[in-house]
Amino acid sequence: MDLDFTFNKYGKLCQTIANSGYSECTVKSYFSESHNHVIILRHDVDRIPGRALEMARMENEYGLLSTYYFRTIDEVFKPDIIRKIANLGHEIGYHYEVLDKMNGNHEAAIKLFEKELEKLREIAPIVTACMHGNPLKSWSNKDIWNYYDFTQYNIIGEPYISIDYNKVKYFTDTGRSWNNTKYSVKDKTNFNQLRLENSDKLIQLIKNETYPEICILTHPNRWSETRIQWIKEFIFQNIKNIIKIGINTYK
Repeated sequence: MDLDFTFNKYGKLCQTIANSGYSECTVKSYFSESHNHVIILRHDVDRIPGRALEMARMENEYGLLSTYYFRTIDEVFKPDIIRKIANLGHEIGYHYEVLDKMNGNHEAAIKLFEKELEKLREIAPIVTACMHGNPLKSWSNKDIWNYYDFTQYNIIGEPYISIDYNKVKYFTDTGRSWNNTKYSVKDKTNFNQLRLENSDKLIQLIKNETYPEICILTHPNRWSETRIQWIKEFIFQNIKNIIKIGINTYK
């Protein structure tokens, strides 16, 4: 059975990208080099970092490079895994959630940002950072930059701020779907996001080279290697989606 959101399906996506007419790059490369007809690959490592490593290995087999944004919570911050992903040539980025952790206190939040950034930089070079969005928290972590300038911390870009999504078509697997905005509380852009029914639709869109520039965000924990993992994630995500729909309805 050809289930969606499995490593088998992600392999088909990687193969499609590798065989397409697109160039492909990390977030760092997109900000620092000139690209034309490009796919930006990005991953938010929210949980289960071991799956991020397996995804990174799969991309490496297809000659693809991508960016992995790591949270610094104990469950995710695994130096050995981060080093292995970096050694495959992928970019490591900082998945910050400092306003959430400091309950909206921006002065305390920026101090924590500095501390956690330095912690990650002990393992790998970090030049891009991307906010983590917790739907149960009332803050948007990227709002820290209403008070400070991330370039002062040698950060060259933040995907939610620095990418022009009027130019770059954005696809996210938030909610274990593709751009279903009723499941997205924080993972949104200021431009209309095209909803796709499944990963096969995304694969076909890439084959057709429909858009000149694309950014694809995945969360490795949502992609499963076994049927048991798939069922567990399916149940867990459906519960989360119900909560997210309630939050969006309330807003």
